[in-house]
Amino acid sequence: MRTIGAIVVMAATTAVLTNAATPGNWSASLDEAHRLFYSGHYEAAASLAFDARTANPDSLSASELRTSALHFQMRRALGEPKNREAAWKLCVACQELMPVFMAELAAGQAAARARLEKNPADEEAMFFLGKLDLNYVWLQLGTVGRKTGWSEYWEARKSLDAVLKHNPGHVRAQVARAWIDYIVDTKLPRGTKWMLGGGNKKKGLLTVQEAARSAADPFVQAEARFGLWDMQVRERNMADAVVTARALAEDFPDNQELAKFLAVHDTRATFTNAAIR
Repeated sequence: MRTIGAIVVMAATTAVLTNAATPGNWSASLDEAHRLFYSGHYEAAASLAFDARTANPDSLSASELRTSALHFQMRRALGEPKNREAAWKLCVACQELMPVFMAELAAGQAAARARLEKNPADEEAMFFLGKLDLNYVWLQLGTVGRKTGWSEYWEARKSLDAVLKHNPGHVRAQVARAWIDYIVDTKLPRGTKWMLGGGNKKKGLLTVQEAARSAADPFVQAEARFGLWDMQVRERNMADAVVTARALAEDFPDNQELAKFLAVHDTRATFTNAAIR
């Protein structure tokens, strides 16, 4: 009986390992990783994205998601210090995660560039190369507070413009390109704006608003809606930000950042809670 039991266990284990590498399985894992990411569970999202890329080393989507999740882990660990440079050096989690981020970034960039060498018109490779580059630029500029990564910036801008020239309806490329317009216009001095090709805050906002209303894949739409919410908060447009946050909270009820924001700014929720008490 023990022998039979051992054979059954081994067979079951083999089946699990085999299924883990099947296209349908890694794709389902990547979907779950996206859900975890937009729910604010960044560590779990990064881990599952790594599993998906291990099962399918060609998945640029998994590399892009993992770098995004690792970045958000570092951003959360760092907080909002007055002196980012000093806080970064003291952030133990940041120092541990940064080499992991850089390794994933390099792997994803190398895979995307290899595909583009074979086929310069590979739209997916162009998009993910640009998005991976921007993940690095936003980490350095927005989170760490270092003005670096300009070669990645130009590669991203060129790649995204090429995608949108070929496919103007590419929603993720629209959103990523809109962030370039918005950040360059709002965060950089005039001279630097000119050197980086210029920006346009109004255009960036309008593009993300339209993308958030598009009938896209649920996670593509979620990316656009989170981008819109972020921009609305940056613009101090709290009334619209609350409306966007409410819609996002319905889809991602575990997201604590949304819950905290609504607890402070959603007067409807405050009134309801007061009435209950």
